[in-house]
Amino acid sequence: MSQRNTLVRSMHDLGLAAWFGGTLMGAVGLNGATAKAADPAERLRLSSIGWGRWTPVQLAAIAVHGVGGAGLILGNKGRLTAQSEARTNTAVKLGITIAAGAASVYSGLLGTRIAKHAKEGAEGVTEPGATSSEEFAAVQRQQKVLQWALPVLTGVLVVLAAQQGEQQRPVAGFVKRTVDSVLHR
Repeated sequence: MSQRNTLVRSMHDLGLAAWFGGTLMGAVGLNGATAKAADPAERLRLSSIGWGRWTPVQLAAIAVHGVGGAGLILGNKGRLTAQSEARTNTAVKLGITIAAGAASVYSGLLGTRIAKHAKEGAEGVTEPGATSSEEFAAVQRQQKVLQWALPVLTGVLVVLAAQQGEQQRPVAGFVKRTVDSVLHR
């Protein structure tokens, strides 16, 4: 019998959608657009302002996703006990969620360091300029990796969530039970 978890599923999915979309838009849109500013110091200042405004929304999205995910685990504990595929998917998803959360926090810390170096200027948020200190350039290189790792990690979470939805379809359970009953006669 199918159980509905509309509220927690919506929290899970909307939080993840905002997390994924925000990281992708930030890397492509915000960082890309601010790199076009004429003044190298202004590039970093504007990007830092944009990321600063987004950070509370992103943290809320991550929290909403986490609460929704925990609610789905609790609401589906019987299915998780019975279906090894669902348990595996949940374990992998949890690991990737933790990695993405840690990467988000670390990216935020790097962003704070970038903001402190804004007066040095740069080619872009993740591209050092000719006058960038080595310390600053190292921070930018790390941020460059994270700005692409985050949409990849959260994108994988979207795919795993879709897979979990497919695993929960009642027809799949019905077909499996029917095949099992025929094979084990």
